[in-house]
Amino acid sequence: MKHSKLTALIFIALILGVAVGHFTPEFAVKMHPLAEIFLRMVKMIIAPLLFSTLVIGIAGHGDAKSLGKIGIKTIIYFEIVTTLALIIGLTLANIFQPGVGFVIGTSEHAINMQTESLIAASQAHTSVGEMVTNIFPTSIVDAMATGNLLQIVVFSIFFSIAICACKEKARPILDLLESVSQVMFKFTEYVMYFAPLGIFGAIASTVGANGLAILENYFKVICALYIAFAVFVILVLFIVCKIVKISFRSLLRALRDPAILAFTTASSEAAFPKAMEIMERFGVPKNIVGFVMPTGYTFNLDGSTLYLAMAVIFSSQLVGIHLGLNQQLIIMLALMLTSKGIAGVPRAALIVLAGTLASFNIPILGVAILLGIDQILDMGRTTVNLIGNCVATVVVARWENVFDYEKMRNFVKSEVEEGLTDEIGSFSKFWKNKKEDKELVTNEDIKEG
Repeated sequence: MKHSKLTALIFIALILGVAVGHFTPEFAVKMHPLAEIFLRMVKMIIAPLLFSTLVIGIAGHGDAKSLGKIGIKTIIYFEIVTTLALIIGLTLANIFQPGVGFVIGTSEHAINMQTESLIAASQAHTSVGEMVTNIFPTSIVDAMATGNLLQIVVFSIFFSIAICACKEKARPILDLLESVSQVMFKFTEYVMYFAPLGIFGAIASTVGANGLAILENYFKVICALYIAFAVFVILVLFIVCKIVKISFRSLLRALRDPAILAFTTASSEAAFPKAMEIMERFGVPKNIVGFVMPTGYTFNLDGSTLYLAMAVIFSSQLVGIHLGLNQQLIIMLALMLTSKGIAGVPRAALIVLAGTLASFNIPILGVAILLGIDQILDMGRTTVNLIGNCVATVVVARWENVFDYEKMRNFVKSEVEEGLTDEIGSFSKFWKNKKEDKELVTNEDIKEG
């Protein structure tokens, strides 16, 4: 219910922002601080959220040996699929070029941001060696203070390996970080309560400065992203299911309820318990579901990864920064790491996007622009995340030769029979009512006669 109310408030804020921006443009431009405050609140979550979730995700399963071959196969699959998601995102972003021609406006704030982008453009073109060197932190405190996402990721990986090596001696630290991650999830939830105000400020100031014509650009961004999602589902998830001889249509039918829940709430966590239950009934052993699904929500967020690839290119195009092939490949490698720390809560991808842009000296103006329609974007990427993780459990189970095809057939059969039963029941009820109506009319006619 909380997610539904927040979603409704966000859409109301979106509509009000458009109306205020159109009818009172001068007042609307002054609403930009609301968006700026929300962005600052999002940025303050970056370091503790990313650090705690990554360490728990890597070290939470014990040492590397305990993961066994299932863990190795799972990580291999995750890396392959997320890399394909990044490639599709970058490719379609370069084809559609959603940020090219996007009118930012002529307000004082926009002029300042454009000036900042010119400075950033001169800083963005550094050598590959310098980019790689800058990934490694000299101080984790400095990395967290400046919000350098890549340096935090590198430190988190080494820290996780050290925790695995220390085993039980490091248990108190792992428990502490588990508590920190839970606190940060709740913290993020509280911050997202301010999303309607931030979205209102972002869309009102944007429409106020540029007019309703700006909505055409928003439509272009939404269409480009959802087309990319469709391409990924067809070219990757559908083909993967074909390879492992699983009916993708049956899987989607089974995931109907959690997918709708994920789409409407824009929260992977909301649909997580139901999805795990369904995958067990679908034929995936409980131990594989229990390992792959939770791990996937840290390492296999296909929709969010694809979105980040497109959003980074959109943000660079927005401020006139041209990224060459080498730089896009470096960004892709960076996103392979940074996307692993995305929390399964609404609009958490904005946190990673802001940090990634800052790491490559690209102004975060794109975050403010995308904030106005992020609810719509988040609904799509969250649904793809859910479906991608469910496909992953099937693939790993099939890879281990423990997938129960008989159980899958029985589940699909029960779903079909249940659907037919409902339809037959509705059909019978319809004709029963019709018959009663007919008898009622006949009796009345007799009485009148």
